[in-house]
Parts: sequence; structure tokens; C-alpha cells
Amino acid sequence: MARIEIDNLTKVYDSGDESIVAVEDLDLEVEDGEFLVLVGPSGCGKSTTLRCIAGLEDVTEGSLRFGERDVTALRGSERDVAMVFQNYALYPHMTVRENIGFGLKLSTKLTAAEISERVESVASMLGITDLLEDKPKELSGGQQQRVALGRAIVREPAVFLMDEPLSNLDAKLRAEMRTELQELQQDLDVTTVYVTHDQTEAMAMGDRVAVMNDGVLQQVGPPEGIYRQPVNEFVANFIGSPSINMLTAEIDGDSLTGPAGFSYRLSDTTSVKGHSRVRVGVRPEDITITDDGPNSATVSVVEPMGNENFCYMELGDHELTARIDPDLRPRAGETVRFTFDEEALYLFDADSGAALKTKSDAVAPGIETEVSS
Repeated sequence: MARIEIDNLTKVYDSGDESIVAVEDLDLEVEDGEFLVLVGPSGCGKSTTLRCIAGLEDVTEGSLRFGERDVTALRGSERDVAMVFQNYALYPHMTVRENIGFGLKLSTKLTAAEISERVESVASMLGITDLLEDKPKELSGGQQQRVALGRAIVREPAVFLMDEPLSNLDAKLRAEMRTELQELQQDLDVTTVYVTHDQTEAMAMGDRVAVMNDGVLQQVGPPEGIYRQPVNEFVANFIGSPSINMLTAEIDGDSLTGPAGFSYRLSDTTSVKGHSRVRVGVRPEDITITDDGPNSATVSVVEPMGNENFCYMELGDHELTARIDPDLRPRAGETVRFTFDEEALYLFDADSGAALKTKSDAVAPGIETEVSS
């Protein structure tokens, strides 16, 4: 196992007359045995960061350390890492047994018997012992994923690196494999960096979550801390499904005034002092539809989800989403009144997007943040 330290990492790609900064001045630490998830939209730099850690990309500036060892200039084969890719990258002409053991055969001096023992042990752990003599084309997507994991596990590396390994699976199998991966990582206690664009996956799996955008680390911390206390509007928008409701409001004394007659009175104006305009955010689960709500919106669609309904409403040009009781199903076109508690209100600077007020005044234990400039 190893602790990963990333100091001021920058990766620049030169393309003719243009330079593309894929990762900019990244500082990040991954504790020994931790499961850290890198999450963000396509092109945010998360996979490039992972490839730099793996030694598949050269670092333009900055350094990487595994424990006490500086690995910045080392080749991937010298870093003691194992990587699981999105496309599994199995050898089609080899059996499952040969695929799992191939890396050991190339990179170690283990005997054939020792390799076979390791392969069978890992196969048993992953529940694929009966597939050892099969070829990849005979396997389902989930089985191929287990083989790819087995090939990484059998090497007993200091660091696991996973690049969107579940993206090719259907929704049900993804949920199952998510649980299996968490249990596996806990059993092996290996430092793991996991990349995904799926924020639900990130929230469910990570000990900590690192949110990236445009090559810059936005925030890193425990999933609940990221969700409840985003440092800026980007993080608030990206983390959470359905997404947070956002609108622009003017400050009028102790009231927020916005589109289509929206108005909300604040009992505490400390967070908006010195501001004339803010961005207002409310999570869907915090909106309550009630007869005496201070604001109204027009229902456009209600989606029954079984244990809850998603109610989509129009407030002027803005769409609001509310998680509501499954027994409550207003009709499309109906005008409903809604409210929310001030404690649940998020406020952001209208220009910079920096958080002025989040869901709780208390900072979650262990949360660390970095805000893009």
C-alpha cells in the first residue's frame, strides 16, 4: 500500500501553435488505503490525472510521490500500480486463467505453479473460478469486468487505478458491481483512485470525492460534506441528482426577489451583506408543495419513481424540480404553491459563483477545499 502525494501537477499538451492545459496546478493527497474518486464532466482532466499517476503520461510540471518514493520520472512499470480500464482490454485469444496471470508471467519470477495458485485464489475471491478456461467472447460484460479486476488484483500492487470501469455495464449490473468493488477494496485495503463522470457513483463509492472542472480541482472532501457544503455553484450543480434548483435573485432589504414574482424573506442577512444580486439554490428534496407556500409555479411533468415522485415545475423561464411524496401527484398545467426552509437555502456570489451560504453552518469533519480562481 502507499500514500499518494500530488504536488502542483500540471499537464500541458502542445498541438501545433496551441497549448492545451489538461490539468493545472493540482495539489492532492490520497491516504494509505483510501478510496478516492475523481469526478467531473468530460474534459475536466480527471482521466489525464489518473494517467499521470499511472506513468502513462509525462508530467509537465510538479511531482508525484508514493509514500517516501518520488515516482515523477519513473515509468509505469516501475511504479507498482495496477490499472483497470473502461474497455477491460482483455486478450481475446487467451483464456480467463491466462488473462489474469499474464502480467505475473511477464513481470515476476514466480513459478508457473505459484502463478496458478495466485490466479485461482483471485478467481475464487471474484466468483469466477468456473470461468477460468473460457475465452473473453464467451463472457458477459460483468464477467469480463471481473476478469479485468482479477488481472489487477493478482499483481498485489501498492495502488489501484480505475478509469470508468463500470461505464459499459447496464444500470442494474453497475449498481451490483459498485457494491462488489467497495467490498473488494475494503477487504484488500489498497490505496485506490477511481475516475468517473457519474456523480451518483462518486457519492456512493468514495471515502472522499475530488471534483474537477476545466483541469482545476474545485473541492475535495467526504461525499456528504461536498453535497451539503459545496464551495461554489459548479460543485453544487454537479453533485446531486436531480440537480440543485438555481435562479438569480436581487437583494431587496431582507428579501430575495426573482423571476415570475419569486420572493423569499431572510431572517438572517449576514451572508448577503454587501451584495445586490445572488444566485439562489435549493435541493429538490428541500422543496415542499403546500397550500400556503409563499411562491407559486406551474407543473409541467410529474415522474412517478415508486417511493417518490419528481415534480417538474416552471417558474418563469426557470424549471424547478421537487422530490415529493408518492401519493402527491399534481396534474400538468396545475399551479401549485411551494416553500422551503431557510436552513436548506444555498446562496452563491452572482459573479464568481463562490458559496456565500450552504446547507449547514458547520463544516463537515475532514473536509478540504480548493476553489478555482
